Amino acid sequence: MYDFLIVGAGFYGAICAYELEKLGFKCVVIDKRNFIGGNCHTSKMHGIDVHDFGPHIFHTSSEVVWNWINQFASFNNFTLRPVANYKGEIFSLPFNMWTFSKLWGITSPQEAREIIKNQSNGINVPKNLEEQAIKMVGTDIYHKLIKGYTEKQWQKSAKELPVEIIKRLPVRFTYDNNYFNDPYQGIPTQGYTSIFENLLDDIDLRLGCDFFKSKLPNYKNLIYTGPIDLFYNYKYGPLEYKTLRFNHKILNVNDFQGTAMMNFTSDEVPFTRIVEHKHFNFKNTTKSVITEEFPVNYIAGKTEPYYPVNDTHNNSIYEKYRKLTKRETNIYFGGRLAEYKYYDMDKVISSALNFITNLSS
Repeated sequence: MYDFLIVGAGFYGAICAYELEKLGFKCVVIDKRNFIGGNCHTSKMHGIDVHDFGPHIFHTSSEVVWNWINQFASFNNFTLRPVANYKGEIFSLPFNMWTFSKLWGITSPQEAREIIKNQSNGINVPKNLEEQAIKMVGTDIYHKLIKGYTEKQWQKSAKELPVEIIKRLPVRFTYDNNYFNDPYQGIPTQGYTSIFENLLDDIDLRLGCDFFKSKLPNYKNLIYTGPIDLFYNYKYGPLEYKTLRFNHKILNVNDFQGTAMMNFTSDEVPFTRIVEHKHFNFKNTTKSVITEEFPVNYIAGKTEPYYPVNDTHNNSIYEKYRKLTKRETNIYFGGRLAEYKYYDMDKVISSALNFITNLSS
């Protein structure tokens, strides 16, 4: 009899297992996939750590989280500085003075602010992503660098998407193209999978074990990190997610695009971006591995859920599921899918650690 059955071997589940075992509880972790790490899983190809399910750049402003994760991995000093490719024109991301200078031929923040003010005139309280984007950076940047990319990515018109999505992107009136503002940033030098190997080293682990279909061990308490709507058999209908298809390619070149991430913002290009993995932890190899990311329509139970679509409609459905969770006894829900939140990795870690603290207090 296990004290805890933990569903999901991603960050939330693995952290809970590690910390609970330290407190003396006996845990078993199951995952329907045949590998650990969830969407953070990395694999080796020609000596390169490949982010199998999209790029993961660790970043946090929390010294507590940074110190905690450094128990399990060493990090390099990688900072994300992506570029946008619009029909062969290259622009700096996130939006900063390099972007504004190239687009408008200006050199000062005052000039950039004035152009954006003029182009966003008439938008006071943005009602959707399109209006929010225009208010932030003006119509020129919106049409070249945001609209096509965003609508490909989310498979929806930008007018149907919530303002919160675009608010995640920094806009700077300085020549600073570091994507994140956090003081602690980097990539695990041995890949993300090594973190999960360290976390789950002494934990009973069952891969290829589906919570809903497989025979389960006996347990007293359940920690569930999967899709909340699936747990309740879609009682209130399925929640929406953004999902992707990854096309990995091994190339006989030392360096394909000169950067880890290049976004293709025109709607004429079917994929949203190309990731060149060696730039995360650069090694002078004769080959390179790139990944083209293609958005696909999400179908509950058939395609993999990645990012929640936190618009008003979906959030109202989630609230109905959340109320059901409050009635449960000895069942706990956590992580991006179970909480239907657009969590970054550090926020998942913080959430899991807080859960353990509250549980043990």
